[in-house]
Amino acid sequence: MTTLKPGSMLLGTTRPAELRAWYVKALAPESAGEGAIDLGGFLLVIDGRDDVRPKNDDPGRTIINFHVDDFDAVEAQLNAAGAEWIAVEDRAKGRFGTFADPDGNYLQIIEWKKDG
Repeated sequence: MTTLKPGSMLLGTTRPAELRAWYVKALAPESAGEGAIDLGGFLLVIDGRDDVRPKNDDPGRTIINFHVDDFDAVEAQLNAAGAEWIAVEDRAKGRFGTFADPDGNYLQIIEWKKDG
C-alpha cells in the first residue's frame, strides 16, 4: 500500500478572479501570473463553477490549516488582506486562528507550542 501525498486542492466559486486575488493577497503575496497558487508545494486551484452557491452554507466541513512560526505576523498579513476572523484561541497545543475567505470558506493558522 502507498500513502498518498496531497498535491493540490480545487476550490470552486462563482467569482474565480475575485477569490483568486484575495488568496494571493492573503496567503501568497509573492505569487505572480495566472493558474494555480503555490502554497509551499501544495497547489490551490480556484475555478469558476455553476454548481456552487456564492456563499458556503457549511464552512466548517473542510478547513485548510496553515502551520506558522509567527502567529502575530501572519495575523497582521491576513488583517491587511481583510480576513474575517471567526475565532482566535490559545489552546493547550498552541494558538489557533480561524478565518473566512470572501466565499465563507474557513481556514486556520496554527502556531504549535514548542516542546519544552
